Amino acid sequence: MTDSAIDITTSIAGITFKNPVMVASGTFGYGEEYSDVIDAALLGAVVTKGISLVPSPGNPPPRIVETPSGMLNAIGLQNVGFDRFVGEKMPFLRQMDVPVIVNFYGSTIEEYVELAGKLNDVEGIAALEANISCPNIKAGGISFGTDPEMASRVVREVRNVTEFPLIVKLTPNVTDIAAMAGCVEEAGADAVSLINTCTGMVIDIETRKAKLANTTGGLSGPAIRPIALRMVWETVKRVSIPVIGIGGILTADDALQFLIAGARAVQIGTGLFVDPEAPQKVVEGIEAYMRSRGIGALEDIIGSLEN
Repeated sequence: MTDSAIDITTSIAGITFKNPVMVASGTFGYGEEYSDVIDAALLGAVVTKGISLVPSPGNPPPRIVETPSGMLNAIGLQNVGFDRFVGEKMPFLRQMDVPVIVNFYGSTIEEYVELAGKLNDVEGIAALEANISCPNIKAGGISFGTDPEMASRVVREVRNVTEFPLIVKLTPNVTDIAAMAGCVEEAGADAVSLINTCTGMVIDIETRKAKLANTTGGLSGPAIRPIALRMVWETVKRVSIPVIGIGGILTADDALQFLIAGARAVQIGTGLFVDPEAPQKVVEGIEAYMRSRGIGALEDIIGSLEN
């Protein structure tokens, strides 16, 4: 139960969230998958599994392998596509008493723009989260999120076709993530979320083959938390738009570190695989921390890092 004397609301891109704890894209499905495990109304927001214009089967298995303090995944953005998402997934999402943030992606700028335009007409969406870690097939497979010019262009063109608040999810696989955040801010992003997974691989020494069919995958979990925290801190200092922290968050202690560094909210991803009730426990833990220290509002924590 929340403490009415403690204000844990946070505001991002004109939206007030009841608390700063969200679930990360790709780890909570489309909401219904966790309906028997956790009450989504306790969350600050639900971020859907990333969708594309047409359905995608993802990569062949094996697609997940455990690593020390984390896991490597190469799911390959498997999803039901726009039409089925609207027809089969949104009716349930609309019933939840929580803001719905739709994560989306494309393999060309034109796909991003077309999909954002289609989503603009869908009822029940609070905001969009653009995953720009995807390869641009027209540019030889280079990720949109690793090229400042491409990142700026896709954000600028998406911004022109949607009225929803636009969150841009950034990849850590760059030299300067804060500079990239600055580029998408200038292009029209209302907020940024970071970090996406770090590229890695695992080899089976008996077969001498990669353990993932895709060879490489995205590393997530506690192993990347210090990296994510550093990148969030750097980005907060660079941009004026809100920052949402992601990366190895499982406990209230983890989440509070990101908030103190300046994030206005956090997303829990891999932690859900360990403990599906983690988001609720993190909310309760943040409240307990504030209560024990006489802190009345979350705003007094956000960005309170002492140098």
